[in-house]
Amino acid sequence: MAELPSGLISHTRKVCNLYKRALRTLESFNYKRHEYRYEAILLRQRFEKNRYIPDARIAKKLLLEGEEELFKKSHWEPLKFPDSPGGIAHGRFVEPPDAVLDFWDPIEKAQYPKYFGQREKLKIEYEKLYKKLYLDNKETSKSNK
Repeated sequence: MAELPSGLISHTRKVCNLYKRALRTLESFNYKRHEYRYEAILLRQRFEKNRYIPDARIAKKLLLEGEEELFKKSHWEPLKFPDSPGGIAHGRFVEPPDAVLDFWDPIEKAQYPKYFGQREKLKIEYEKLYKKLYLDNKETSKSNK
């Protein structure tokens, strides 16, 4: 649950996010490396110029203008990292669920006796916990009616 945004994001965090998205937009335009670095330095200079503005209203206005400018100048087909959502390799390697191990042949399981012994103990503990949490509660709620 740590990945879920809380809804309250500081102004500093918003500015950093805007800066990073602006840099990624610059990368999307396929500049040569030295051209990209030049544009990145100019972008950083624009951010640094407004860094120490004491009035929160002016800072917020500049942030909104920056968001709007980024939206207008955004690339029509932005670069995406291969494993990121929308990337060419996203979801390519799916982790099989743990239940797949139940279908292993006993000869295959014999190659890893420690692992499968521990796994069987954990499965028994999980079944007990499941029965305690869900099945016992249903019986007590029926008897209360």
